[in-house]
Amino acid sequence: MTTVRGAHVRDAEGMGAVHHASWLETYGPLLPDDFWATRSVADRVELWTRLLSTPDPDHRIAVAVDGDQVVGIALSAAPRVGAHGAAPAVRDRELSTLYLLAAHHGTGVGRSLLESVLDPSEPAQLWVAEQNPRAVAFYRRNGFVPDGARSTNERFAGLAEIRLVR
Repeated sequence: MTTVRGAHVRDAEGMGAVHHASWLETYGPLLPDDFWATRSVADRVELWTRLLSTPDPDHRIAVAVDGDQVVGIALSAAPRVGAHGAAPAVRDRELSTLYLLAAHHGTGVGRSLLESVLDPSEPAQLWVAEQNPRAVAFYRRNGFVPDGARSTNERFAGLAEIRLVR
């Protein structure tokens, strides 16, 4: 049975593995091979260890756990200034991370993760790869709509992203 709960430092290794694996599952076909040469599970583990070791009261971080294995991660916080070029924030809260291993898609765990870091009625924004129709459809089902903002994220090999808001 999969449960969703607040993340702890002890989850960082599993979170890093899910973060990296989800990126490969989702964006593998969209990004060039050389992009992956500079990305590793260890980098993601270090990111989550840092975020969880120095808690920020503004961060809401959750994990989905199946048995003792992390299978999904989510993070919301104040919008990241400058993360998407000249696009200014339009909401006070941003869903910056929601990744779930593909084997758990369609189970309701993604929605549970989303609701663990954002109240269902809370105004928020997020950025999603334009070429990821599954994610766009998921967010639409959860009340988000495109607002017309678009960004080409050079940190991610020029991947085009659109902003969704509710």
